[in-house]
Amino acid sequence: MSEPDTIVPDEKDWTWVLYERCGECGFTAADVDPRHIGPTVRDLLPRYVSALSRTDARERPAPAVWSVLEYGAHVRDVFRIFGERLALMLEHDDPLFENWDQDATALADRYDLQDPSVVADELVEAGEATAAAFDEVPHDAWERTGRRSNGSFFTVGTLGQYFLHDVVHHLHDVRA
Repeated sequence: MSEPDTIVPDEKDWTWVLYERCGECGFTAADVDPRHIGPTVRDLLPRYVSALSRTDARERPAPAVWSVLEYGAHVRDVFRIFGERLALMLEHDDPLFENWDQDATALADRYDLQDPSVVADELVEAGEATAAAFDEVPHDAWERTGRRSNGSFFTVGTLGQYFLHDVVHHLHDVRA
């Protein structure tokens, strides 16, 4: 099979969504009580399953725009990555997160060739696990810190808000 059309890598630093409303999806991360992240994720999971069940889930709306399937695989991996980052923050003092190149992962793992029903199941499993991890954050741990290699600094609370924007934003991308 041939490689999918190249997606222009998104090199923006999206941490600004912690302080401003996202003009694309309308989400305001700062308004989210971090204790509501788990329930919110669970509320959103059926919308992803529904989107991944569409007959056009494999079709890109434009050559350089991910399909619903590719977005679904990405969000599944977002759940996994942020679950790992949350665990690091709870287990270690001010951990430095490994870089994650989402575009390289999409190509290497061939998001475009994965089975939408399998991705839906994996997305729900990963989403439920990450939601549960946020549910279990101890009251005194929301201010624990972690960092990305680019210097972006997060507390457990802001990591959750940032993460939730990604989940909401991609529902907007797939029009679900």
